[in-house]
Amino acid sequence: QVQLVESGGGLVQPGGSLTLSCAGSGFTSVYEAIGWFRQAPGREREGISCINRRDGSTTYKDSMQDRFTISRDIAKDTVYLHITNLQPADTAVYFCATRPFTVCSSYEWFSTFSYRGLGTQVTVSS
Repeated sequence: QVQLVESGGGLVQPGGSLTLSCAGSGFTSVYEAIGWFRQAPGREREGISCINRRDGSTTYKDSMQDRFTISRDIAKDTVYLHITNLQPADTAVYFCATRPFTVCSSYEWFSTFSYRGLGTQVTVSS
């Protein structure tokens, strides 16, 4: 059973930075990639970035690459999301997710997922 646990959220002032962590367990080789999403109240779920577990190649949605950086630690089976210049519009629950048999190589990867974590709250406010 795949399990994903996020951490690292909190209250941040505008302009600040955060690094979120997603610790995974129970993976088999069919789970090629892990990705980050966010969801704010009243807004649709939004894909941010995904990373392939084997080679570390990445895909970012839209203009997310400007302020978001995804990375991984193979030994810890952990994926990170570093966010810079946080703004109030970034306030949301951030969660990681995965799906089997699908390499992270296009926007299609963000269309669905099989497992997700509970998420970590990021609040940007002065």
